[in-house]
Amino acid sequence: LKVFVAGIVCAFGFGATVAAAHHSFATYDQTKTHALKGTVKAFQWTNPHTVIWIIVQPDGGGAPEEWTIETTSPGVLTRSGWTRKSLNPGDRVSVEFHPLRDGSHGGGLVAVTLLATGQRLQVEFGAAEKPGLQ
Repeated sequence: LKVFVAGIVCAFGFGATVAAAHHSFATYDQTKTHALKGTVKAFQWTNPHTVIWIIVQPDGGGAPEEWTIETTSPGVLTRSGWTRKSLNPGDRVSVEFHPLRDGSHGGGLVAVTLLATGQRLQVEFGAAEKPGLQ
């Protein structure tokens, strides 16, 4: 009985830790979609969410801006046809994203197009993977 109870406690403790480590996409305004063009600075292929850093030259001039675009896990991206080499530093891209609610330079990815080839990469979510259901 002690082993059974310890197993139950461990299972619930582990599940709570995993749930707490994961965050939702609520920080993004999913009622708006913005677009920008820039150059990939870095593409981080890590769990729980991959991240794309893009350097953007603002319209009208001024200093280049760094934007952080978050997407989903490498597993979901892989099922959507992505690889860790889908985006590389120096790639010119057009990015569609849901902006951060606080207005800072970032957002949640909708799609990215490689300007050199026209290849469009997006995420094909399964029902349990859709943002907002996490």
